[in-house]
Amino acid sequence: MTQPIFLVGARGCGKTTIGKALAKALGYAFVDTDHWLLESTRMTVAEIVESEGWPGFRARETQALKTVTAPSTLVATGGGMVLAAENRQFMREKGAVIYLQVEPQELARRLEAFPEEGQRPTLTGKPVSQEISEVLADREPLYRQAAHHVINAARAPEQVVAAILAALRLAQAS
Repeated sequence: MTQPIFLVGARGCGKTTIGKALAKALGYAFVDTDHWLLESTRMTVAEIVESEGWPGFRARETQALKTVTAPSTLVATGGGMVLAAENRQFMREKGAVIYLQVEPQELARRLEAFPEEGQRPTLTGKPVSQEISEVLADREPLYRQAAHHVINAARAPEQVVAAILAALRLAQAS
């Protein structure tokens, strides 16, 4: 298997952590679109949003997705990557899309335990737990629409990686 793999899900669901471990298990290159943007623009997500607004950031995010997609590459996407129908269709057509599903309470717990202020600007200005619930309610259908596989990512990273590998093997066999 050499098709690209895309991880989608809310911020804090483990896309980077799981992505690195899964890429290693598969012998894939790993790219995080938010980190790629940081390196290519020399600006944080928060700085891009401040200077160009969310529409400018979303346009850069789409370009990043298209630029980093390659065979044998695992792409951890930003939490809002699925907002654009173009991105959902691109990922579904170019590779395997894995939705790392985590309940809002667990996402809030993770984000409060490991805040990345400069990397993750608030979308609503509300407390993390309230924002996560609201944003996830809007995006859940989009994550599911984009996904080939929905994986419970509330478990330990090695369990999540094993579940993804099993799902990919099953899909390849059919």
